Amino acid sequence: MHQHEVFRRRQEENEREELLNRRFTHNPTDQDTSILIDHSLQHNMSLQNANKGVDDMLLSGSGILENLRDQRNTLKGAHRRIMDIANTLGLSNTTMRLIERRAYQDKYILIGGMLITLFVIVIVIMYVA
Repeated sequence: MHQHEVFRRRQEENEREELLNRRFTHNPTDQDTSILIDHSLQHNMSLQNANKGVDDMLLSGSGILENLRDQRNTLKGAHRRIMDIANTLGLSNTTMRLIERRAYQDKYILIGGMLITLFVIVIVIMYVA
């Protein structure tokens, strides 16, 4: 390991000396010096970045869905406890039906809001692309 480092340092010193001792020369042809850019490499890097972005979005989306499931379970438990408490307190069935109907209506409002948000996201993506 140590010998390899010594050899590498000596080689670097030799290359440095060779570069410092080299004289300036013109290019053999009269053409300008140009740098060729590998477009396929740039394309590949763009695709990798896009793929990583999509993976990040999917990971974020799965995390959000998991949080929503946890919230749903928490709310179901709270609903059950409220129902037990309400039955204990003697609330009438009509009041409970009104509450359940309101929860049912709120579900449609939530779904409508989600659809509108999804529509806005699609419009923004189409505008940016």
